[in-house]
Amino acid sequence: MKDEQGRQVVGRIRWRRFALLAVPGCAATAALGIALAQGALAASFAVSGQQFKVSADRLTGEGFAQYGNIDTNARGDLLPVATVGIRTAKIDSLCQSVVTSLPVIGDISLNLTAGTGGTPVEAKDLFLDATQLEGNASFRNIEIGRDASTLDKGPDGAQGMQDAFSQQADDLTITGLKQVAWAANAGTFKLSGLKMKITKGTKECF
Repeated sequence: MKDEQGRQVVGRIRWRRFALLAVPGCAATAALGIALAQGALAASFAVSGQQFKVSADRLTGEGFAQYGNIDTNARGDLLPVATVGIRTAKIDSLCQSVVTSLPVIGDISLNLTAGTGGTPVEAKDLFLDATQLEGNASFRNIEIGRDASTLDKGPDGAQGMQDAFSQQADDLTITGLKQVAWAANAGTFKLSGLKMKITKGTKECF
């Protein structure tokens, strides 16, 4: 690029334009940091650098809430998620898998299965921080577009930031569930017929 006298110009920055672009990003980062400090976002533990997959033939739950959220890892990275909170849940044919790549050995798969013998997995105060969710779902008395800070049907603490989008329902049923998530936690988690298997290579729930 050359100036009006035809001289070569290198590395010129239009600071006014730069400021207009940078300020909104810095403001958003600051807002997330403040929300984390105030406990408004999911920061109960640092998530690993690996997402895991969960599938189930059927999930039924009472007291459902869903809202946007943020997880963090040990490096302090902010990871956007959709948090699903369910007061009580029953899960048929649960599968959980995660693949880890190790030096020399290569990919190693960890698979957990439970609730396959006619007795479903049971969970109370279940929270799932997901990035992908698929299945056939039905809800009873659903409220879509509610302010996330006013949710009252899910588990205690299942609320998001003020003015943020959310939804809730008295109960839900999902069949053919497929989910990718960063984290899950529950007040109680009963896994009937639990089986764990580690295999070499990639073996996932879906």
